[in-house]
Amino acid sequence: MHGDDNDDQIGALVAEDGEEYDELDEAKLDLPAGDLADYGPPSDVAERLRGLVVYLATNLVDDPNSVEVEARQRGNSVFVSLRVPEEELGKVIGRGGRIARAMRTALLICGSRSNVRASLDIED
Repeated sequence: MHGDDNDDQIGALVAEDGEEYDELDEAKLDLPAGDLADYGPPSDVAERLRGLVVYLATNLVDDPNSVEVEARQRGNSVFVSLRVPEEELGKVIGRGGRIARAMRTALLICGSRSNVRASLDIED
């Protein structure tokens, strides 16, 4: 009832040269040697989380060009670092840390939708 004819195609992977593979071959994917599980979800998740922080931070500060955001992914965790000049730090952190907490909450929610644990580190 769910399309039994397509069941064989679901498990197969197709390489760029059109050849089908039944399993992931790390050498053909140009990944470092080791278990694929060590590298977690695709890096586009880290890039989306980075984009979220860039959007939020650049709209908070006076000089958007001074904002630097870096995202690193390790397994199912994404670590986002936000660097702003010291004079802009108060605008990003907010009174009592409310803005920083809201940014971290938004990052956690966005990350959880992609099955990753996201954290934000704010540096000056």
